[in-house]
Amino acid sequence: MTTTVVAGNPKPASRTLDAATRLAQGLTGAAPDHVVDVITLGAGLLGWGDPDVTAAVTTVAESDLVVFASPTFKATYTGVLKLFLDQFAGDEGLRDVVSVPLMLGAGPAHAMAPELLLKPVLVELGAVTPAPGLYLLDSTYTTDTGITDYCERWGPALTSRLPAES
Repeated sequence: MTTTVVAGNPKPASRTLDAATRLAQGLTGAAPDHVVDVITLGAGLLGWGDPDVTAAVTTVAESDLVVFASPTFKATYTGVLKLFLDQFAGDEGLRDVVSVPLMLGAGPAHAMAPELLLKPVLVELGAVTPAPGLYLLDSTYTTDTGITDYCERWGPALTSRLPAES
């Protein structure tokens, strides 16, 4: 089983990346195999065929479980995450990849954003999303029980869709 974290924050090594890594580890019991901190792909996201972007897309598309994370920005996910997701082929790019939409924000006003805004894009790209998205407060995700509660409630539904370890 291959687990990947994709963080679409305009700041490298962000809280968004940290929260996504914690979620992936909570779901699988291990650190993610791959981390794509999208902002580090730079200007290659603005076109097609950049080798680093292509490698990142391939890594994500070949993963079994991917946590896609973004801060809430202008009431939705970030443009840098959108640029990355645009690199995937429509309805095939994430075919059969079990995906978890995760968003962080400053308050509860956008708590439905992962479910209403990010999840539909992942599904459009062919991802399997058997659990609802997760929204966390960026100021408390390290001290509250949001990630643990999510993993306990939805972990079995997500991991049951993953290939068995050989």
